[in-house]
Amino acid sequence: MGQINSFRELKVYQKSTQHAKSIYEWSLQLPKEERYGLSSQVRRSSRAVGALIAEAWARRRYEGAFTEKLTQALAEAKETQSWLDHARACGYLEDEQFAEFDDAWDHVCAMVRRMIQRADRFCDTA
Repeated sequence: MGQINSFRELKVYQKSTQHAKSIYEWSLQLPKEERYGLSSQVRRSSRAVGALIAEAWARRRYEGAFTEKLTQALAEAKETQSWLDHARACGYLEDEQFAEFDDAWDHVCAMVRRMIQRADRFCDTA
């Protein structure tokens, strides 16, 4: 792993913010009655992933704090997938687009899990 100086350089951060933007753009099409329900929930959970990765980066002096924030990021990514399940069940999301979103978030989850498994490589405990 090369020298990473900012959370913005992490591929997982870049992917999570890219996918959160896609969720936001899709959510603009949801009916008005979902504005404060599904729309706000899926936006919040998807946006939280990148924010939690940034927080984890700031806490990497302590491996436990680093992995805790990454665990929270993983939970938010899974919550996003749960909201997407609901959107598909309600007919707001076609199967093809659902599959794209779901695969993208599965990839983010896998990247976060790898960071957790390799936390010692990211953390500066000196």
